[in-house]
Amino acid sequence: MKVAVLATDGVEQVELDRPWQVLEEAGAEPELVSLGGGSITAYDHLDKGATTKVHAVVSSADPDAYGALLLPGGVINGDLLRADADAVAFVTAFFDAGKPVAAICHAPWVLIEAGVVKGRRMTSWPSLRTDLRNAGADWVDEDVVVDGNLTTSRKPDDLDAFCAAVVEGFARADEQDEAG
Repeated sequence: MKVAVLATDGVEQVELDRPWQVLEEAGAEPELVSLGGGSITAYDHLDKGATTKVHAVVSSADPDAYGALLLPGGVINGDLLRADADAVAFVTAFFDAGKPVAAICHAPWVLIEAGVVKGRRMTSWPSLRTDLRNAGADWVDEDVVVDGNLTTSRKPDDLDAFCAAVVEGFARADEQDEAG
């Protein structure tokens, strides 16, 4: 399964790298979709981290080319993505198609902007709690929450649980897609 990993400059390094590695180990093909071409710079909290090559620009990326969507966190990343109409439309397309989506840390900001959190049980970085509740989500303080095709998690410390749930959810969706 091809997985879109939507991120831009300011993405939290470990929240990009760990799920990417786990997805590859599970046989998925992650591709970095971003706001522009070239590469993006990740951060390790407030310190600049590594750069990662962009595979597709979100304004011309086709959501139908992907079986699932991963949204890594990072304050800057989440804020820039939620302000970009193409990124929000890309995310919305996955929900409209019923495809699995996973978001960690500050990434649920993009889900709020896409209007897809109402009635969903979710978690996030604690500072997004009020934003998610105001958008109609049932916010809970748990390491990982699976609500239908949506998997959310709070922070880097939760990556083991998040990655396991992501692989399970994406694999289940891939099997259903192949079956029918």
